[in-house]
Amino acid sequence: MAQLIVMPKLGLTMKEGKLVKWNKQVGDTINLGEKIFVAETDKLTNDVEATQAGTLLKILQEEGSTVKVLEPLGIVGREGEDISQLLAGLDSDSGKEVKVKETAAPQAAKPQIPGKPEGKIKASPKAKKLAEARGVDLSLVQGTGPAGSITEKDVEGYEPPSQKVKMSPTAANVAKTLGVDPGTMEASGRLMKEDVVAHWNRQSLEELIQPLETRTPMSSMRRVIAERMRESLETSAVVHYNLSVDTTEMTRLREKLKPVYKVTYTDLIVKIVSAALMANPLLNASVEGEEIITRNYVNMGVAVALEEGLIVPNIKFSQAKGLKTISQEIQELSGKARAGTLTLDEMTGGTFTVTNLGMFNMESFTPIINQPEVAILGINSIMEVPAKVDGELVFKPMMTLSLSADHRVVDGSEGAKFLNLVKSYMENPSILML
Repeated sequence: MAQLIVMPKLGLTMKEGKLVKWNKQVGDTINLGEKIFVAETDKLTNDVEATQAGTLLKILQEEGSTVKVLEPLGIVGREGEDISQLLAGLDSDSGKEVKVKETAAPQAAKPQIPGKPEGKIKASPKAKKLAEARGVDLSLVQGTGPAGSITEKDVEGYEPPSQKVKMSPTAANVAKTLGVDPGTMEASGRLMKEDVVAHWNRQSLEELIQPLETRTPMSSMRRVIAERMRESLETSAVVHYNLSVDTTEMTRLREKLKPVYKVTYTDLIVKIVSAALMANPLLNASVEGEEIITRNYVNMGVAVALEEGLIVPNIKFSQAKGLKTISQEIQELSGKARAGTLTLDEMTGGTFTVTNLGMFNMESFTPIINQPEVAILGINSIMEVPAKVDGELVFKPMMTLSLSADHRVVDGSEGAKFLNLVKSYMENPSILML
């Protein structure tokens, strides 16, 4: 029996997917479990397997189409099977509409002259001949002859809109010299010489630069990012916190570890923040309806920047893992993110996110919360800052931490307490050994 091939739901938050490629054509045999098409979500690209064997009888959506979850893409069944009833069901079911009827856009009506009747233009032979010679559109000329017909005098007295612009005699001479059409100029009053010169300069610059605007449709990932960011700002009552941290001891720890294993500042911060979250569970919470969900574990999301957008894989149970393991997992997840091979499990279930812009010399920024989490920590660049120590001026490596937290769950004191604990751990990382 014929069956619909539909866009699968590849994640809890997935609403639509892009049909990237058909691996089969109409008439091809399909085996159970065979990869029949490629679907792209906001986070990954999947090869979708067949759930029924048979023949591909019809393709309902072309490659490149964006289709809602569970909407039909094609039909599989026995070769030669009658699918007319199935197609009729699709046509009558508005929820499974597969073809969009396109109607031609209404043509703009020609401007009508007040008091001038629509239809055939009445004009004397001499008026028609003069209009043709001068390139005058008779439909724009107001007739003064019998029954509104256009006379030769009407054509002679007609002035195109571009010639009705008010301008000073000097401006008119300058416009003629520079080859400027007054009709192309915007004017709220009488045009002066300076207006004409400025317009000519702007035209010359445009010709030199040849400005070009390119419109590119958003990718599936970009559309979902835009929607999620809007939803995040509409959902959370966000408070932003900034705190400077002395990274001297953290830098010293990195240097000590180098002979054994090379770790990054992100590795260290993930380890430190995971420990701080265990002591401040509200920062590691999420909101579901009118319930606040707290946890005894941390799934740390680490934002990875791709050309088409940002993706956040997460390290499961990061609070229980050693620094080396965390470092290895960050490297592995980042590589898979750039290769587009992350699994759904690696991208879902996060409880807190860190995002690092330190490599771009950022001093401070306001990261947007990754829903349904209630907080996100932004990492900025380390900068040498002058400070007075024991009466002497020294330079210290300082970093600003930028925290965004949802005030529905995290009060100001809770956010400040958490950020100060992170600062304490970063400035004294040996505490984590206790």
